Amino acid sequence: MRGLSLRSVQIFVFLCAVAASPCVHGQQSPPAKNARILLLPRKMVSGDRATLAVLDVNGRLTPRITIAFSNGDHVTTNATGRGLFVAPLTPGILYATIQGRSGRVQTQVVAASTNKSAVEIIQAPHFVSLSDRFEMQGHGFCGDADKNVVQINGRDALVLAASSESMTVLPPEELEAGPADVTVACNRGQAGLSHVTLLSLSLEADHSPMQPGQQRTLKVHIGGSQEKVMLEARNLAPDIAELAGGNPAKAFSSGGAENVAIFPLTGKQRGNILVSIRLIPGAVRGKPQISIN
Repeated sequence: MRGLSLRSVQIFVFLCAVAASPCVHGQQSPPAKNARILLLPRKMVSGDRATLAVLDVNGRLTPRITIAFSNGDHVTTNATGRGLFVAPLTPGILYATIQGRSGRVQTQVVAASTNKSAVEIIQAPHFVSLSDRFEMQGHGFCGDADKNVVQINGRDALVLAASSESMTVLPPEELEAGPADVTVACNRGQAGLSHVTLLSLSLEADHSPMQPGQQRTLKVHIGGSQEKVMLEARNLAPDIAELAGGNPAKAFSSGGAENVAIFPLTGKQRGNILVSIRLIPGAVRGKPQISIN
């Protein structure tokens, strides 16, 4: 496990500044009332172990959060903000909810196979943000997140949620934008390999308070690729400003050497804007090769 440190998994404009600082090891745990995001593997095998994770509004792993499943089961996140559980024995659709909050997350429980295959990555994103989580689908992963060995260009990544068929991963901090190899092994066995493109996202914005009727633009610079990519902006302070294109709003970057995406804002009252901006992974790469450790 890569310690308990977890930086923000989103880029935030907060108090007229960019806030993407890490949750430092030893820092007081996020309050349970701020739990907002449930990460659940998209697919799991009946009777197998699986790991879920809960994040707060700033993307920090949040302990002591109870998750209720539609089959009546419950699991509470531990000190790492994750929870290990056993998938139901009955295949089908399973729903999970952060207890005390609306909204639910869906996963598919599939029947166990008699063929225990080696690790194979079936789908991985084309683009991966250096500062955000991403998902991979495949076979042979460890349901216990910490038993997976996931590396990106040889550096250890943090597995947030996992089953034998699916996992959610946070890249390590030391990486640079550009092409990257992702390897996944369960208990240091045979590893699966995939190729992704790592992107850096940097925000250019006016840091002064928003004024009523004021027009403002958030500009996101994309590094690591000259391809057009899609970003999603979510307005977390809609009483202060209106985000053009709805909430959330999506926009393609320009592509090319000056690869930027633009999100216009219109002020409604004086105050500080709060907007989260995330990369939409887009196309996934098909069945990659298998490598042997």
